[in-house]
Amino acid sequence: MSRATGTVVLRNARIFTADPDQPWAGSVEIADGRVRGLDRPVPAGAEVIDLDGAFVLPGFVDAHTHLVEMGASAEEVGLVDAADIADIQARVAAAAAEGRTRVIGNSWLFPALEGRAPHRDILDTVVPDVPVYLQSNDLHSTWCNSAALRELGIDAATPDPIGGTIERDADGEATGLLSEMAALGLARSFLAAQVTDADRDAWLQAGMARYLADGVTTVVDMGVEGHDLATFERALAADALPLRVVGHWLVKPSASEAENLAQVETALAHARRLDGDRLRITGIKIMADGVIDSCTASMARPYADGSNAAPIWDREALTPVVVAADAAGLQIAIHAIGDEASAIALDALEEAIRVNGPRERRHRMEHLEVVSEESVARLARLGVVASMQPVHADPAVQDNWRAMLGDERVERGYPWREMTDAGAVLAFGTDAPTAPHLPLHNMYVATTRRSALVEGLPANTPHLAVPLAEALTHATRDAAYASRMEGTIGTIAPGRSADLVVLAADPFADEPEALLKTQVLRTYAAGSNVLV
Repeated sequence: MSRATGTVVLRNARIFTADPDQPWAGSVEIADGRVRGLDRPVPAGAEVIDLDGAFVLPGFVDAHTHLVEMGASAEEVGLVDAADIADIQARVAAAAAEGRTRVIGNSWLFPALEGRAPHRDILDTVVPDVPVYLQSNDLHSTWCNSAALRELGIDAATPDPIGGTIERDADGEATGLLSEMAALGLARSFLAAQVTDADRDAWLQAGMARYLADGVTTVVDMGVEGHDLATFERALAADALPLRVVGHWLVKPSASEAENLAQVETALAHARRLDGDRLRITGIKIMADGVIDSCTASMARPYADGSNAAPIWDREALTPVVVAADAAGLQIAIHAIGDEASAIALDALEEAIRVNGPRERRHRMEHLEVVSEESVARLARLGVVASMQPVHADPAVQDNWRAMLGDERVERGYPWREMTDAGAVLAFGTDAPTAPHLPLHNMYVATTRRSALVEGLPANTPHLAVPLAEALTHATRDAAYASRMEGTIGTIAPGRSADLVVLAADPFADEPEALLKTQVLRTYAAGSNVLV
């Protein structure tokens, strides 16, 4: 990527800095890719850019995403807006008719199934011979047809993988639904092996282009595997990594503690090797449980249908991994959606602190969709960052989520304000491609609890919305803190990298709906306008 040279002054702007020492400014001076000062006299020889009253804020930091997968999702069959089974079948059949060797789809939602469970027969009816893999909106389930099951080698005798389930009928035959590590491990690993480096390189570039066009300058890739890291490193070597990428190495549950700890050692080796300005591995990612939509999140009380789910990692397996990673100085991010999973995760983190002694850590918990008040208080006391995704609370994708809980727990779903009220740092991301990556849409849901997908839906527990200034701070300064990069990005302040976004309209001056329409005019990454 090109590097910014010389001195540039952006003036005649309304600048939200996210810096508590000087939250607002009218001009910013940039030199050598960094912010030199705010509201200063224009130095001799500087290039002056009049922004004509545009709004400027720090580059967004998506605190939780899956970058290569986001790029890939554009080539897949999108199902998030599928109306019913017939609509899903029509889209899958149309993709197969294009001559694809496999049909990969994403983002189907349970309400579209009209009360039926995902089953291979529904897909076999329209595509009997070409393998079909449809990932759910949360990515934690994969719905396969019979050809895909044959390709994966799954039959009645195939055992469930550790931390996952091959759903079966009364006769023991696989129904076609793979849950948790059967989807995220077995199916995902198989499909990853069918992809070329050229495919991944193209997906990475596509994902970065979309992010930069929408004002995101840093992403935290939450669940990096070997093929992802190789893709990032190829881009870095080619000077084709305009985004900053902070990675958490995915640690999957294995058959033994030794195998689990070996994955921590692998992450540590990558972290020691990769700690640069554009690409770094900062820690590990562990999935303590699943998701509420498929009733695989681990809850303290059963779901509305009386079922519950065991955690993917129980205390006995999780604690040694967390203690070892903490001792190594790795940043630990734990996916915990259900209140039982978050309690288990906090137990492990607290044990690591006890064993390894007090110091600055900055561990994280991801999602926290249903969490007890006690766990919120403990999270804050332990200094654990709450990493949450407003777009997951969009009313358009909440019907099944609410139905699965079926009680008062829905009124405390996605309790962002509880986190900050308790004293915790709250970092916002999107978890793309499980949800749209658009940061301004993310801010709209955060500040209104209304839908960025479907106009006119009632707000989802509006008492839990956050003010706009707080939402922007959680998506910039706090997300940078959560990434161990607050000294470089997240605020517009002297010495920080000039990662800036220029919007056509001031979101503080308009109705919230303007966030859904506001145009990004410029995105600066290290002082370079990457949208030129």
